[in-house]
Amino acid sequence: MSNLLPYLNKKRIEAGCDEAGRGCLAGPVVAAAVILPKTFTHELLNDSKKLTEKQREKLRPIIEEVALAWAVGIVDHKEIDDINILNASFLAMHRAVDQLKRKPQHLLIDGNRFKAYKEIPHTCIVKGDGKYLSIAAASILAKTHRDEWMNKAHAEYPQYAWDRNKGYPTKAHRAAIAEHGVTPLHRMTFRLLDDQ
Repeated sequence: MSNLLPYLNKKRIEAGCDEAGRGCLAGPVVAAAVILPKTFTHELLNDSKKLTEKQREKLRPIIEEVALAWAVGIVDHKEIDDINILNASFLAMHRAVDQLKRKPQHLLIDGNRFKAYKEIPHTCIVKGDGKYLSIAAASILAKTHRDEWMNKAHAEYPQYAWDRNKGYPTKAHRAAIAEHGVTPLHRMTFRLLDDQ
């Protein structure tokens, strides 16, 4: 049994929101918004960072199937460089909420900051992906959709090992940037090399 909470407010249609890829050196930031049935539970569902890739891949179709509504929002590396990663994270969440087939009455946001979305009230919850089922579900969709994007980019730029590091600043990723230079998918406003 999951020990995550099913909702903050039983009477409202709540959408959990989370993003993936904030700390990456390449690729987009991807956010998801998920409205789950109030009664939904799944023993595996947890913060995506606590799950293996296999577990996340197993949960993704389950979440997409049972959710009353779900959507993914993407802000690419160029926009990130233009507006900075914090604003890009908020924008990705806004884009996800924009696409929900059902209109939520409240947003549960993973983290401590958010830019208010239209007239929908929100609550920021630090480490929310380990506290609420809908945020955990959003964290899994954001992560799996972003990983899928990076795996496709890896086929084009295999020397950066994005199939393994997903664009995060690993030693191998930084070494590949030092050796091969940057790709058109790198975020130029980020510290790409250790000695920058």
